[in-house]
Amino acid sequence: MSKIALIFGITGQDGSYLSKFLLKKNYVVHGVKRRSSSLNTARIDSIYQEPFVKKKKLILHYGDVSDSNSVFSIIKNTKPDEIYNFAAQSHVAVSFEIPEYTTNTDAMGTLRILEAILKINKKIKFYQAGSSEMFGKVMQIPQTEKTPFYPRSPYGVAKLYSHWITINYRESYNLFASNGILFNHESPLRGETFVTKKIVQGLCRIKFGKQKKLYLGNLYSKRDWGHAEDYVEAIWKILQVRKPDDFVICTGKQYTIKNFLDITAKKLGIILKWRGKGLNEKAYNLDNKPIVEIKKKYFRPSEVDKLVGDYTKAKKILNWKPKHNLSSLIDDMINHEINLLKNDK
Repeated sequence: MSKIALIFGITGQDGSYLSKFLLKKNYVVHGVKRRSSSLNTARIDSIYQEPFVKKKKLILHYGDVSDSNSVFSIIKNTKPDEIYNFAAQSHVAVSFEIPEYTTNTDAMGTLRILEAILKINKKIKFYQAGSSEMFGKVMQIPQTEKTPFYPRSPYGVAKLYSHWITINYRESYNLFASNGILFNHESPLRGETFVTKKIVQGLCRIKFGKQKKLYLGNLYSKRDWGHAEDYVEAIWKILQVRKPDDFVICTGKQYTIKNFLDITAKKLGIILKWRGKGLNEKAYNLDNKPIVEIKKKYFRPSEVDKLVGDYTKAKKILNWKPKHNLSSLIDDMINHEINLLKNDK
């Protein structure tokens, strides 16, 4: 008999990759999506099944983690074995502009799911999507499951609440509730406002003459970037072990945003020459035209300067390690963008 998984936030990057992963493992997958006047299922179009299909393996539901009633009724009706919570306002910079909404979804949304599990079926396994942004102003390098947290954004603070309320419900009510502390993970399906996607998409468009300049913020933030395809396997494994626990999922390698940009440009055959400092730093092409500029509006009110994780625990207990490196991740993202540009005629 097939296991049943319920994914909150199925239309996002992680939800779409995980749903495809679970379908290959013969799960029946229920996904929760917010109601929108425009179609927002592009990331799962390849696995979408029409409502009239019998014995469907992928079933979508309208709902929102800000609505306790919809959370409760969806869990009660779908009877899942496993619940994965990716639902969130996931853009760090935007969380400074809408902190209350970010808290309502990213923090209270998790509590609503846990409360529903407690009332409906305590045997449901629960995965909470945590974030390396919880480490914020890092207390040690690299960061592990035992590193103290110091979030630097409303997003990081909200995620930290979710992290601790998951642990609290696990310890208080003996729930199988686990946290994945995921470091930055990218893919061709990354949203366009995230810096990696913005860089790859922008440079590809510049290469094809579709765009003249790319505007960025802090070039010297350091991040640990992995591939979402690798990370959803770790997420699934977190719910397959005997005991619930918390795991850092990362690559253990650190690069600046400028490193990411330079690697991408080199792969595209774009030769960059950097000049200036601070807000005046620019990258010029061979025609001496600036194609990358820095804008103050893209800096956060409080920055997270350096994140790099240690996945030793995941390697030991989950038998997991990343398959992609930064180079292969960027290749994957570039190929996707170039195919889109070639087909956009």
